[in-house]
Amino acid sequence: MTTPQKELLAGTQRALLHRIAVAQAEGRAPSLVAAVVRDGRAVWHGGRTCVDGHAPDENVQYRIGSITKTFTAVLVLRLREEGLLDLGDPLEKHLPGTGAGEATVAELLAHTAGLAAESPGPWWERTPGSLRPELSDVLGEQPLLHPVGRRHHYSNPGYTLLGALVEKLRGEPWEDVLRREVLEPLGLKRTSGRPRAPHAGGWAVHPWADAMLPEPAEDLGRMAPAGQLWSTTGDLSRFAAFLIKGDDRVLSAETVREMRTPAAPAESADVVDGVTYGLGLQIQHRHGRLLAGHSGSLPGFLASLFFSVADDVAAVVLANCTSGPLLSAVAADLVHIVADAEPRIPEPWRPMAEVDRSVLELAGQWYWGTHAFGLRLTADGLLSLEPLSGNGRRSRFRANGDGTWTGLEGYYAGELLRAVRRPDGGVSHLDLGSFVFARQPYDEEAPVPGGVDSEGWRGIG
Repeated sequence: MTTPQKELLAGTQRALLHRIAVAQAEGRAPSLVAAVVRDGRAVWHGGRTCVDGHAPDENVQYRIGSITKTFTAVLVLRLREEGLLDLGDPLEKHLPGTGAGEATVAELLAHTAGLAAESPGPWWERTPGSLRPELSDVLGEQPLLHPVGRRHHYSNPGYTLLGALVEKLRGEPWEDVLRREVLEPLGLKRTSGRPRAPHAGGWAVHPWADAMLPEPAEDLGRMAPAGQLWSTTGDLSRFAAFLIKGDDRVLSAETVREMRTPAAPAESADVVDGVTYGLGLQIQHRHGRLLAGHSGSLPGFLASLFFSVADDVAAVVLANCTSGPLLSAVAADLVHIVADAEPRIPEPWRPMAEVDRSVLELAGQWYWGTHAFGLRLTADGLLSLEPLSGNGRRSRFRANGDGTWTGLEGYYAGELLRAVRRPDGGVSHLDLGSFVFARQPYDEEAPVPGGVDSEGWRGIG
C-alpha cells in the first residue's frame, strides 16, 4: 500500500512562499496571507507583511467580501434540499412585493436575474447599511436592467434578495442562520459578521506613491449576504474542503457539485477568458485546469478562494488593501504549483465487488453509423460511453434499476439508454435517445433507420 504524503516537499513550500512574496511586494499589499488545502486539510500556510515582526497567520481575520455570496448560496441550497423551495420557483412565490419577483431562485444564484450590479448611491461599501434599511432601498425604483434569464450580469442586490429569502423561510436573521447551519457544523469558529481580534485593518494604498490611507469598515446592513463576512485562511481552508467534497451535515456532495456546474450564459469575452458562473461559485479555466471558487473585495480588503476538484487542491489568499495584487491569479498559481510539483497519487485499482453478466454483455465496441464508441462498465457501477478516436459525444450513465440507464452529462444528459434484445435474449443493439448503436458499422442485423443497402460495403470500381 502507498502511504499518502501528508506534508508538502520543501521545494514546493519554497515555491509557494516565493509566489506570495512576489504578490505582496509587487502588489504593494500591507499584508498578505495564504493557505493550501490538499486531501481535505490545510497543508501549508504562509504570510508576508510590511510590518517588522511576526506576519499574520491562519487565525487573523480579514474581510472576505463576495466570498460571502458562496455562504449565502449554501443556505439557499439547504432550503432546496429540505424541500422548502425549488430552484425554478419565482422569487415572488416566497418573497412577494420586491419588484424583481419574476426572477427565479436559480437565476438569482447565477446572477442571471437581470438586476443591477449595485444598489443606488451612495457607494454602499463605504457607507452605513442603515442608509438602506429596506429591500426597496437596495433595489431602487428600477431593479431590472436586463431581461430575466438572458445574460449573466453580476448583482450584489441579487444576493441581498437571497439573504432576505433565507430570513423569510427560516424566520430569523441571516447571520444567525448562517452560524447555526454552516459555521458551527463545519467548525468555522473564526468567521463572523463583525471583526474579532486578532484582525487586520483595511488600507488603501496610493496608486502613485508608497503611502497608505485607512479604509472604513462599515456594517452593510441589508447588503450583508452579499459581502459582510470576516474570516481567516484557517476557516476558509475548511470551507474549501467542504466545497470540494460536501458534508451531509450542511450540503450533500451532489449539491456542491451542482454549485460548481455552469449555470449562466457566457458573454463572448467570458468564452475567450475561460470564465463562467455556477450557483454561488465562479468557474474558470487556468493553467489547463478547471477551477471553482470565488473572489471578494471591499474597501481595504481583497480575498480569493479557488480549488481544483480533479487535483483535490485548494488555495486561499487574503490581503488588506483596496487594490493591488490580483488574488484570483495568485490562488490559481498556488493550486498549479502544488498540483504540478506533487501530482495526486491515485487510489489503488480494485475490481468490482460483483459483476452483473447482463450488464457486462453490453461492454465493448459499438457503432453509431460509422462512428466507433467504447462502452465501459466502471467500478462505481456506472456505464461510460466514449468515442474511440477524436472528440465526440461522451457521457456516463446511471442505472435506473429497470434495465435502462440515464445519461449524467454532456449531450446525453437525461437521455435514456436501453439494450434492445432479440427473441433469443441476445443484445441486438443499444437505443440511446432514438440513436441505434450496433456492434458493426451499419449492421445489417440491427434496425438502422433508413435501412442498409442490400449490396453492402463496396469499393470504387
